[in-house]
Amino acid sequence: MSDPIRIRRALISVSDKTGLADLAQALAQFDVQVLSTGGTARQLRDTGLPVTDVAEHTGAPEIMGGRVKSLHPRIHGGILARRDMDQADLEAQAIDPIDLVVVNLYPFSQTIAQPGVSLPEAIEQIDIGGPAMLRAAAKNHRWVCVLTDPGDYAEFVAELKANAGAVGAEFRQRAALKGFRLTSAYDAAIADYLAAPDQPSEDDAPLPERLTLHFDKRDALRYGENPHQSAALYVPAGRPASALTGARQIQGKALSYNNLADADAALECVRLFDDAPTCVIVKHANPCGIAQGSTLREAYERAFATDPTSAFGGILAFNRPLDEETARCVLDNQFAEILLAPAVEPDCLPVLARKKNLRVLTLDDYDAPTLPGRQLKPIAGGLLVQDSDSVDLDEATLKTVSQRAPTDGELADLRFAWKVAKQVKSNAIVYVRDGQTIGIGAGQMSRVDSARIACDKAADAGLGVKGAAMASDAFFPFRDGIDTAAATGIASVIQPGGSIRDEEVIAAADEADMAMLFTGIRHFRH
Repeated sequence: MSDPIRIRRALISVSDKTGLADLAQALAQFDVQVLSTGGTARQLRDTGLPVTDVAEHTGAPEIMGGRVKSLHPRIHGGILARRDMDQADLEAQAIDPIDLVVVNLYPFSQTIAQPGVSLPEAIEQIDIGGPAMLRAAAKNHRWVCVLTDPGDYAEFVAELKANAGAVGAEFRQRAALKGFRLTSAYDAAIADYLAAPDQPSEDDAPLPERLTLHFDKRDALRYGENPHQSAALYVPAGRPASALTGARQIQGKALSYNNLADADAALECVRLFDDAPTCVIVKHANPCGIAQGSTLREAYERAFATDPTSAFGGILAFNRPLDEETARCVLDNQFAEILLAPAVEPDCLPVLARKKNLRVLTLDDYDAPTLPGRQLKPIAGGLLVQDSDSVDLDEATLKTVSQRAPTDGELADLRFAWKVAKQVKSNAIVYVRDGQTIGIGAGQMSRVDSARIACDKAADAGLGVKGAAMASDAFFPFRDGIDTAAATGIASVIQPGGSIRDEEVIAAADEADMAMLFTGIRHFRH
């Protein structure tokens, strides 16, 4: 590969004008001829840089309302020419070589992210000339440099100055790779949109025959789940930050891989509850305490009481703005990694500042959807894709299968327990009384063991089980889970049903005078 190449002629056509003045100044310093179009040409001229219009350079005017501007042999021949073998063609066709192409594309993804955008409006934001020039320059990076990101201008200028107006091969190759990645992501966004133009994203379309994923690296993380694993945070290319990735960190250390994973679980869970102040405490992506109260402090105290030992080092999420009283209570009670809330009241900030390492996150778009439409799981040799588990409890399909129907109070606790069970790793058993988890059994290979753990957790916390409600994320394969719960005083149960031994399970409930509801919905979580 030739190295370096002198920049004598540049073509600049950008929708994002950021940094354009500084780039123009550097090009002027090295007497680079600049070709440009439309608004880009006007802004470059405003900096004092001489500019040749593309129409003047090609001898062909812009047509079709600007749809055709740069699609011309004098442009693409100048970009694609191999300097060591195409010189005769260049001279025969009076084509001048182009050494630098600066292009960024019409904001298609940003356009379709806006509410109410029509298909014709979206189509007008599909760039044609930009990707064509970008791909041509990237293909011919042996002789041509391409810039697609204003964030790279400063490095390019430094390269230019270090090489007396030339650009080295290593920089050109990196820039070409970035260009191809950009056009790949751009085309994928268009294809996904056209597959379901009435939907806000590909997440809501049917599972595609070919899956293309494009994410941009936003943050390098210290390490992954363990110190020997490297990690980074990626966000969907071309989409605005939202939910957790759009959170504002108002104090504390940088977020780690585990912090983000647990905070995501906590946010997903707490947003299921909006009828009263609610606190969720999460450890290792499992809730270890969830409760509601008349105040946020009461909700926290009740959530903490579920399992004070496990709450140590937990991630706490609230569904109301964090107030001073609640913040003081948290800091006096325990060590926490993260506090997450829709907002933080101003008088709360000095209290939180006592713990400078405590990470505090607020979400301006707290009510925005947290679950992606699709969930991905790598496996050896492939990728599993499924719709997210966003199904809510359907009151119309709830079926009382026991002899005794639940009371209104039991029914409220059953609904609460069912929401929690959906967030707990399978096999999941959740005990609830009066809007407070009193025992959670998570991640066991047998359901009866989860029931025993939930009972043990309640006993350890000094929380009586008698009269409580129980939720199970999947059916009981045997009656032993019901017998275990009955022995501790559980009064009502909610579960999907569907076991071949449902009759035995129902009989066990009736023997203990339990109320039992079937939902017909399973919530495995792995």
